[in-house]
Amino acid sequence: MTGKSLVRGTVFTAMIALACWTLSACGKQQPAGISPEKVADYVHAVIEADRTFYTVHVVERLQKKGKMVASENWRAKDTLPLPAQFLMESSDLASKTGTKVQYRLIGAWPINPQNGPASEFEKKGLESVWTHPERPYTETVTSGTEQVFRALYADRAVSQACIGCHNAHARSPKRDFQINDVLGGIVITIPLG
Repeated sequence: MTGKSLVRGTVFTAMIALACWTLSACGKQQPAGISPEKVADYVHAVIEADRTFYTVHVVERLQKKGKMVASENWRAKDTLPLPAQFLMESSDLASKTGTKVQYRLIGAWPINPQNGPASEFEKKGLESVWTHPERPYTETVTSGTEQVFRALYADRAVSQACIGCHNAHARSPKRDFQINDVLGGIVITIPLG
């Protein structure tokens, strides 16, 4: 299976899962649908596949060939967005579709302070995925008048491009990352009502 086929298959699976979950959540007489945990797993699989593909097959490949680099001020310099910016931009675009599913990237040692943990859930979640990166940290809470499910997944350094940026950046509070280390987390929020 090619990388494109894998990404398309993952996207298709996630869309079907979201549709099934939405139908079961909205139709009270429907049998139980897919759990929010499973929906978050599907959404995370799509995010992780897209981000890994972009990092390894676009950024790292073009940088190795000397054709294009990724940089923080990619808009002004006509460069590629950094992988973290790619995730944030895709999250912003997804939010404009009207869906209430949200996701964001956070770090225990963020280069940009606004990407640090913003709540007790995110602080505890980062500690949890640092110790157990194979499983997400989750909770169901009431936010305002609606109930939401939140999951925080480990965000790992998947390529030399990841650790090169984090280890060399002037504002990086941690400079000894290695391949497959946990850099932070991806927080996914799904409304339950």
